[in-house]
Amino acid sequence: MTMLELRRVSKVYGEGSTEVHALHAVNLSVDAGELVAVMGRSGSGKSTLLTIAGSLEQPTSGEVLVGGEAVAAMSRNGRARLRRRAIGYVFQDFNLLAGLTAVENVALPLELDGVGVKTARVAGMRALDELDLTDRASRFPDELSGGERQRVAIARAVVGDRRLLLADEPSGALDSVNAEAVMRLVHAACRRGVAGVVVTHDAQLASWADRVVFLRDGRVVDQTAPAPGPESLLEPSPTR
Repeated sequence: MTMLELRRVSKVYGEGSTEVHALHAVNLSVDAGELVAVMGRSGSGKSTLLTIAGSLEQPTSGEVLVGGEAVAAMSRNGRARLRRRAIGYVFQDFNLLAGLTAVENVALPLELDGVGVKTARVAGMRALDELDLTDRASRFPDELSGGERQRVAIARAVVGDRRLLLADEPSGALDSVNAEAVMRLVHAACRRGVAGVVVTHDAQLASWADRVVFLRDGRVVDQTAPAPGPESLLEPSPTR
């Protein structure tokens, strides 16, 4: 099933002499269980693509579908509900709340969506357990290492019935060892059926993806399967 589809999506900021074309008629589809890496120079439109894919902002023209539903046809509350229930975000700076423990951070999206505290915390603990963080559940973000904070952010992004995972340079603030660990976790989430889009500047990390999309000046200039990377040592590539 196609989980994310962008159809001729364009985004223009400003008017007249200040007009900037961030995206030009971009087409992109991502299936459930597929991991797509987006690469390109600074200013190529990578982050804009991600925010539009996640309904955080609207395109100037074109259409975005998540799980087959047109985002533009949704009300403001409908888009917010979509983000809470179906879309997980992983940001470079983690975006964890300092006053909440690891498990409270992970459970927060569920609680905001009306899930009872006890049920949400059980789901949060389950997500942390999958990432070997059970013993860090009661720690606050400033008591965790950078790699642990990023794993908590990933747990928060995939908790519940998330179908789409969007990550903007999720390993940018980490050393090479933790960066590989983060990509391994994102890859594992996709193998469980989540559709993933990861913006990265690192070709080695992009090798974890099933497909690499290259942006230049807001346009898709190439799409290709990466060279065999670390994931090929873990399991056979799925038949497509």
